[in-house]
Amino acid sequence: MAEIRNNKYRDEVDAKRITQIREISRGLPQACGDFLRAIAVTTSTLTRLAYAIDLNTFFEFLHAERVYYAQKPITLLDDQDLDHLTQSDLTAYTEYLTYYLKSDENHSEPDRVLVNHDLSIKRKLCSIRSFYDYLFKNQRIGSNVTELVPLPKIHEKPILRLSKEELEKLLSTAQDGAEMSKGQQRFQKITARRDYAMLILFLGTGMRVSELVGINLRDLDMENNAVLVTRKGGNQVVLYFPPETADALGEYLAERQEIEALPGHEDALFLSLQKKRISQRAVQNLVKKYAAIAAPLKPRISPHKLRSTYATNLYQETGDIYLVADVLGHTSVDTTRKHYADMTDARRRMAAEHVHLPGDPEFDQN
Repeated sequence: MAEIRNNKYRDEVDAKRITQIREISRGLPQACGDFLRAIAVTTSTLTRLAYAIDLNTFFEFLHAERVYYAQKPITLLDDQDLDHLTQSDLTAYTEYLTYYLKSDENHSEPDRVLVNHDLSIKRKLCSIRSFYDYLFKNQRIGSNVTELVPLPKIHEKPILRLSKEELEKLLSTAQDGAEMSKGQQRFQKITARRDYAMLILFLGTGMRVSELVGINLRDLDMENNAVLVTRKGGNQVVLYFPPETADALGEYLAERQEIEALPGHEDALFLSLQKKRISQRAVQNLVKKYAAIAAPLKPRISPHKLRSTYATNLYQETGDIYLVADVLGHTSVDTTRKHYADMTDARRRMAAEHVHLPGDPEFDQN
């Protein structure tokens, strides 16, 4: 079970991303391709694809909005041109990212409005910083002007989690479809065992959505309540799940064995209604659908929020932050600390119990 296995799904995902990276790179300065190849050994294909997309947005802005960079096609910009970048260019780019229009390649669809908030802007600026840091360290430019532009200050938002009651309702809704629309119930009856198994697997292991959709049938070890998952960077690790998760998986597996998946998807554990490996987007929509009923006041519940719920529950049960970090696959305990709250919903309810208003006998006694 613990042996490292070839993961065909993972290889296919990486191959698709590499193709996208190369396609984007063809429309960028040669230095961008050099940068992306230089970091290939130390980064995942997803990270490099994000860099490529951010670089493309940056150079499209320079070419369209800055006079100096409008004089040449983007692909012909050389190191000397890149060294011409000014603090003013970067400040203008930061403002541009807050609201801009983007058209498709064939200009056949209306322009899409793109809005970025502080976190997205910071990430895009960090991509440019990394690129210019590479150029500076390799002595391709004389200075790194990106260091002069401050990054947006990120204000921490409270991390959403499900309470015990919300968690129970989420799982019961996946089982019986209560409170769902008639249209939703028609699909829920078909996918009930699959949906319930996915939700309880999230809540029983804290795995990422990318890890869940990548699970193959042979990755399950039902005798030991274990599953082999492929994490960020391609590392594989065995996660163990509780008996309740094992029961749900067992019921789904009996159903899954009767489904003839389409060619190329035979190994996938979780299938879509089209009998293909289910996509990350489909799982995200699925979680959102059930959470809208189980936790209507928490509209941003996602697979990642289920991961936070798992982390909170595990920490509250064990008090061992290092155990939580290990199970979640975090390299830093500081990252893990964000997955549990200093003040839980239970404490908030306790606060409400100490507030007495007119009509309450305790109020009249004071």
